[in-house]
Amino acid sequence: MVFSGEHGMAVTSGGRIALPKKIREAITGSMCVITRGFDQCLAGYDKTDWEDRSREFLSQSLIETANMAVKRMMFSGAVQVELDEQGRFVIPKSLAAYAQIGTKVVIAGVGDHFELWDADKWEAYAQKALEEVHSMSNQTHG
Repeated sequence: MVFSGEHGMAVTSGGRIALPKKIREAITGSMCVITRGFDQCLAGYDKTDWEDRSREFLSQSLIETANMAVKRMMFSGAVQVELDEQGRFVIPKSLAAYAQIGTKVVIAGVGDHFELWDADKWEAYAQKALEEVHSMSNQTHG
C-alpha cells in the first residue's frame, strides 16, 4: 500500500473529516491509527502497518533517549479510529489541538503513511520544503 496525493478537506464543527477515496483505498478494513506526527501534523497508518511498525519501535533500545522520545510521542498519542462507509471519522480533540487543526485540512500521502495538516500550516511547510528542494537541486546541478 502506498499513500500519495495532496487532498484539501473540510473539518466539521464536531471535528469530523472524510478521508479521500485515494487514501481510503490504501487502508485495509475500516480501522486506521492516527497519532502525533513530526512538524506539528498528525500521522495516519493502516492498522496492520501500524502493528508492524510498533514491533520495530518496541525492538529499539530503551537506553537511547532519542528512541524513548519517539516511542513516547508515537504511542501516547496513538488512537485507533473506525471509518464509516464514507471514510469519515472524528479527529480526537487532543490530536486536533496538537496539530492546531482548524476548519480546513490537507491530507498528504507520504508513501508509507498519510499526514493530516492544518491547511495554513501545510501551505507554509510546503513552500519552505519546496524552496529547500530547489536549493538542493541547484547545488547538485550548479
